[in-house]
Amino acid sequence: MSDHVILEAEALRGFTEDVLKAAGMRPQPAATVADTLVYADLRGVSSHGVARLGSYLDRIRAGVMEIDPQMRLIREAPASGLLDAGNGFGQIAGMTAMEIAIEKAKSAGSAVIGIANSNHFGVAAYFAERATRAGMVGIVLTNSSPAMTAFNTRIPLIGTNPIAFGIPAGAERPIILDMSTSLVARGKIRLASLTGKPIPLGWAYDDRGLSTEDAHAALKGSLAPIGGPKGAGLSLIIDLLTGVLTGTGLTGEVKNITDISGPSRTGHLMIAFDVSRFISPELFKSSVDSVVANIKAMPSADGGPVFMPGEMEAIGAERRARDGIGVPRDIVDTLRGLSVTYLGELRL
Repeated sequence: MSDHVILEAEALRGFTEDVLKAAGMRPQPAATVADTLVYADLRGVSSHGVARLGSYLDRIRAGVMEIDPQMRLIREAPASGLLDAGNGFGQIAGMTAMEIAIEKAKSAGSAVIGIANSNHFGVAAYFAERATRAGMVGIVLTNSSPAMTAFNTRIPLIGTNPIAFGIPAGAERPIILDMSTSLVARGKIRLASLTGKPIPLGWAYDDRGLSTEDAHAALKGSLAPIGGPKGAGLSLIIDLLTGVLTGTGLTGEVKNITDISGPSRTGHLMIAFDVSRFISPELFKSSVDSVVANIKAMPSADGGPVFMPGEMEAIGAERRARDGIGVPRDIVDTLRGLSVTYLGELRL
C-alpha cells in the first residue's frame, strides 16, 4: 500500500476551507488560508501545506491564537504602514499587508508594510507571487522561532527566517526565489519527524552540536545556516526588521508553532515596488525574458535542464493540479480526524 494518498487540489482546498469555517472563521479569510496551504502542497512544499492545519487549530483551542480577529493599520504613511494582525493567522495578515503595499506602491512608487502580532504565514512565495500578478516586484520577510545559533554561539536564538523575492516576467514564468536562511527549512525536518524519516547529514545538529540524521534530535538542537556566518547574519537582520522593527518582540522571542504556552509573537515585512517608476514595464518584462533565455541557453553543468528560481516548484504545481497531490497517509489520517471533529463526518 502506498504511503501517500492522491487528493485533488480543489477537494483539499474545499475541505480545508470548510474546517476553518466550522472552527469559526469567516468565508473569505478561510478561503485565503486554504488557498495558501494548498498552494504550498501544489508546489511540493508539503511541510508548509495542509499538514499545518492541525497545529493551527491546536493553537486556537489552547487560546494562544485568534481564529479571525479584526486586523487594522495602527500606523500609516503614504508609502508605509504597520498592520496589527491581532494574533490571527499569518496568511490573512500577509495577504492583507501585501494588498495594501501594492495599492500604496501604485501612487507612491514603492511601499513597505510591517506586520505585528502575527503567526506562521505558510510559504513566503505566495505573497511575493501576488505582487508579480500586479506587475510589481515583491519582497517578503518573516521571522520564526529559534532554530539556529548566532555566529560562534551554542544556544539557538535566531530562526530560519525566510526571505522571498518575486520578479515579474513577460512570456516566461515570474521568477520566485523563496529561501530560508538555513540550509533547509525547519518545516521539512518537522515533517520528517512526523513521518519517522531520517534527514540528510549536514542539515542540522543535535543539542551537543553534532551533525545528526535524527529529525527529533535536530528539532531539539539547531539547524545549519546557509553560508555559515553569512546565513546567520542575514537571519539576524531579518529578525530585526520583522520582529524588532514592528514592535512584536526581541530576537529569540518567537514561539514555535507547536508551543502552546503563549502567543507566537511573529512579525513580517511586505514590500512592493512599481517597475514603471524605473523602466517601462514592457521593457522590463521582455528583458527578464531575455535574461532567462540567455541562462537557459548556457551549457548545463550536469547535463540536465537549467531551471530558474521557483520554476521547478511551478512546474510541479502544474502537474499536481492536473494529476492530484500526494499527501502522506499519516497527514491524511490527521485531516480525517479534523473532519470528524469539526464537520461531524468523515471526509477525504
